[in-house]
Amino acid sequence: MSGSTELADVTAGLIDRLPSWFGIPEANAAYVESARHLPGLVARCHTEPVGVLLYRRHFTEAAEIHLMAVAPSWHRRGVGRTLVGLLAANVAADGCRMLHVKTLGAAHPDRGYAYTRAFYHSVGFLPLEETGHLWPGTPCQIMVKWLPAPC
Repeated sequence: MSGSTELADVTAGLIDRLPSWFGIPEANAAYVESARHLPGLVARCHTEPVGVLLYRRHFTEAAEIHLMAVAPSWHRRGVGRTLVGLLAANVAADGCRMLHVKTLGAAHPDRGYAYTRAFYHSVGFLPLEETGHLWPGTPCQIMVKWLPAPC
């Protein structure tokens, strides 16, 4: 799905349900705005959105997960794994060789983000770097997943 008002509405609805991960109103507004122009994937159960993933393609060879949000009642049920798998397959088929994500670094004691980093590790992402320069005062961990070359 290309960026749209519908994708922005889905993103807003899901991040509102995840205040432990998305608790900064200004950042939330920026995420919703980004959904108006970034491509994304939406997971649905019947017609209800239960997950969203926004991404950006920086180069032919590299893409970034900009945001992923899964409804709390759908955590640990394969929604995030499916969204990441679909994105990886789609961009790899178009020549992308690496996918990366930025998340709260391990230097911060937040338990929820420890689970986030563990999730990304479980779907093939490896930690590349933790830096305090991207988000002043907040450690940012960059994780990378290598994608297979197209046949």
